Amino acid sequence: MTRSTVVVRRRNETARYDMESTMTAGRVLKGIEFARPEGSAPLLLDLYLPAEPKRSGALPAVIHYHGGGWRVGARSSLGPAVDALGLSPIERLVDAGFVVASADYRLSSVATFPAQLLDAKAAVRWLRAHAADFNVDADRIYAWGDSAGGHLASLVGLTGGSSEYGSDSGDPTDVSDTVAAVAAWYPPTDLLHMGEQRLPDAAASADDPGSREALLLGAQPAESPAKAAAASPITYAGDHAPPFFLAHGTADRFVPPAQSATLAAALEAAGTDVELLHLEGADHMWQLPGQDPAAAATAADATIDFFRRQAHTP
Repeated sequence: MTRSTVVVRRRNETARYDMESTMTAGRVLKGIEFARPEGSAPLLLDLYLPAEPKRSGALPAVIHYHGGGWRVGARSSLGPAVDALGLSPIERLVDAGFVVASADYRLSSVATFPAQLLDAKAAVRWLRAHAADFNVDADRIYAWGDSAGGHLASLVGLTGGSSEYGSDSGDPTDVSDTVAAVAAWYPPTDLLHMGEQRLPDAAASADDPGSREALLLGAQPAESPAKAAAASPITYAGDHAPPFFLAHGTADRFVPPAQSATLAAALEAAGTDVELLHLEGADHMWQLPGQDPAAAATAADATIDFFRRQAHTP
């Protein structure tokens, strides 16, 4: 793997230390610039670092991509409904000995696909290029995302090393963009068939005019099947894929549960190590009646366990 030591770019380099904050498990470096796409605002990430590593040697790392239908959302958030439960899965990962980078990407109001994937890959390359700076093991970098972020995490894992998706932000493409495993919560995986898989009480459908998926593609999925396929993780399922963990609620009214099931089946058919967790009765963002946090807690526990097993950490 390629490593390099360079100055960390920030929006305001003179405020470098003011941008640090602390948390129970360690410290956070907020607003680090990792890419600057042409014609767009700089892309930033928040970097979560363990206060005192529990073991010697370089640490495993997870790159997180937020949800929000590619239209809204903010780095370091797992969506308002999950954030409100106070489960803090990012902090728990840090407490388990992981470095976590939660990264921006261009929203669909700024650019259409594949801009979001290029940005997600740029975050991987940035972290790998700076691995020595933050005591990260460049061979143990993983991707994780929820909803639209799970879609991007899945694409990052399935298109690693592909020359088809390079960079439009000037970041060093000679640094690998591969990840060693992927965890995705309720991800869109097959945009062309997503509408027909919707549940009877669906709150949204990919086939709706002006849907989130249509805004991502710049066209209705059915009217641009090639674009829909190019933006669908299931298109790239093959024997090159890293291990996957997929989690989905059976009552998800925004992203059909079949989206995770069909990707899991395609990955399994290709010989990929894949785990699929279906949480009974849970809607999008793990919502259960009465604000019951059980589904979100189960998903967070299973995700942390998956990454610990992949990283071979106790």
